[in-house]
Amino acid sequence: MLDIRFIRDNPELVQEKAKQKNYDIDISYLLELDTRRRQLVTQVEELRQKRNALAGEMKGQKPTEQQLNTGRQLKEEVARLEGELDVVDADYLALLKKVPNMPLDDVPVGASEDENQVAKTVGDPTQFSFQPKNHAEIAESRGWLDKERAAKVTGARFAYIKGDLVRLQFAIIQFAIMKLTDQNFVQEIIDENSLRTTNKPFVPVLPPLMLRESMYDAMDRLEPRDDRYKVETEDNLWLQGSAEHVLGSMHADEIIAVEDLPLRYLGYATSFRREAGSYGKDMEGMFRMHQFDKLEMESLTTAENGLQEHLLLVGIQEKLMQLLGIPYHVLLKCTADIGKPNARGVDIEAWLPGQGKYRETHTADYMTDYQARRLKTRVKRADGRVELIHTNDATAFALSRTPIAIIENYQTSDGRVRVPEVLIPFIGGQSEL
Repeated sequence: MLDIRFIRDNPELVQEKAKQKNYDIDISYLLELDTRRRQLVTQVEELRQKRNALAGEMKGQKPTEQQLNTGRQLKEEVARLEGELDVVDADYLALLKKVPNMPLDDVPVGASEDENQVAKTVGDPTQFSFQPKNHAEIAESRGWLDKERAAKVTGARFAYIKGDLVRLQFAIIQFAIMKLTDQNFVQEIIDENSLRTTNKPFVPVLPPLMLRESMYDAMDRLEPRDDRYKVETEDNLWLQGSAEHVLGSMHADEIIAVEDLPLRYLGYATSFRREAGSYGKDMEGMFRMHQFDKLEMESLTTAENGLQEHLLLVGIQEKLMQLLGIPYHVLLKCTADIGKPNARGVDIEAWLPGQGKYRETHTADYMTDYQARRLKTRVKRADGRVELIHTNDATAFALSRTPIAIIENYQTSDGRVRVPEVLIPFIGGQSEL
């Protein structure tokens, strides 16, 4: 959520930036509600003070008829104003929550994902002496992917993953955990990208797969609800759509000592999304599924280190792709595509020979203090000041899309798949699937 003081001081800027992100918000009306809300709070507090003063006057003696009448009037007026305040406060908060985060200055202004900008391209598209197949053809022919039986059991966009494809997934997981828990690897990324941050390694986490609606909403990742799965119980729980939803919220209502930051987590979770509105798109194979596994990075930092942390996570993503030997390009996402809570967003798209195009495999999101304001996650400085933390999240590996990129870029003419060199130690020394 955006700081209302910033909105008061910069109403035209907030209106303009919200429009750039395709959010139609009436900032003028929000500020009217804000003004009325503050007036009502002041009036209620003044009346309560009068009631307290009157109670002091009557203490230890029989109240006069005038005092009783005054007390009743004050009580009725407080109740009336509190009722009005509740309505105004609800309208104010609902509208304030709709105001998106402000994009950083280097975010391209654009109306759709078509206006995202390619910041760099690494590696040439993989060349073959034969016509490359897509991952679905290879995986289904090898018995690694069974969507037909999954559809019978659960419906469309689920799959049974089997055999060597399972072994490949767990090899990727072990590889990522080894790298991100290695202080030397983190330092390598810092040096290669000339960053100013600590080489503190990531802590592996197996998080809960469900979260309360209040936490999901505070993370500002619940909407659009049509894309989420709700657990129909009295607990009001939702299945998370990515590990950062339960990692970013784990320190809600906490004050963290500055010397403990940054907090860096590597979460592994099975995630769930309805993929609402995407029917007819990417139906083949396992590119866009209702259930998928992900390794996700989440970071909590001080404000001055937030952007450096974002660049660190992007640097890690790039290094992991380079170690796998997969060609990719880096997209700087435009204002309309970065997402409501994001101040900056970067995508990495891998070259998929079977599709003949680059497709998204990673995303990195920098939210500044937008999530922390509603989560009430704060940092205590050495001088005692308490401030909101800044949050970042980024994909380490999407464990459907990364195997897709490996299958398509490492396929052989006889339908087999070579194993990237860095993964061979994690798959029993096997060099081919």
